[in-house]
Amino acid sequence: MADINFSGTYPAPDSRAPEGRSGAVRSGDLHWDIIELLFFAYRDFVGDADHELEVFGFGRAHHRVLHFVHRYPGLKVADLLDVLRITKQSLGRVLKQLLDEGYIVQKTGNNDRRQRLLFATAKGEALVGKLAGLQTDRITRALREIRPEGAETVRQFLRAMIDQDDPDKVLETILRTAGPNSKERA
Repeated sequence: MADINFSGTYPAPDSRAPEGRSGAVRSGDLHWDIIELLFFAYRDFVGDADHELEVFGFGRAHHRVLHFVHRYPGLKVADLLDVLRITKQSLGRVLKQLLDEGYIVQKTGNNDRRQRLLFATAKGEALVGKLAGLQTDRITRALREIRPEGAETVRQFLRAMIDQDDPDKVLETILRTAGPNSKERA
């Protein structure tokens, strides 16, 4: 990952829209604060796991594959491609490494032998548990800063940020099971 280095001082953030850009949002209506908070929150949220993954020679793609394979045992490779929105080539490289190193196993489907179903091994589950623990610690610390009912507002906000017309089967499952009384929330 490339670093961006600023030398010296830099001007205050510019809220002007680029020249010639058309759009419904006026520059004064842009949510610069939320945009930047999301950038930094994402950086730190994935950064906790990134440091652990480096030890194994893995990156964020490995993390995402392991996460969804663990959470949805028997996930089809085709569905994983939909979830991750990456190419077969990109998934193939990552998946091969996870298979070769024993974090995931692949089985053929019972009804359709062409299906490739993915399952996390005990080794994969242990790594996912460690990474999820790091990220849960960060979430728990953040949720301590807001009222208890604020946690549901955070969930609602995050669900609203997701394209609702996304046909992804895993996302549909997450949104369907993420009701206010669900223990496993999105």
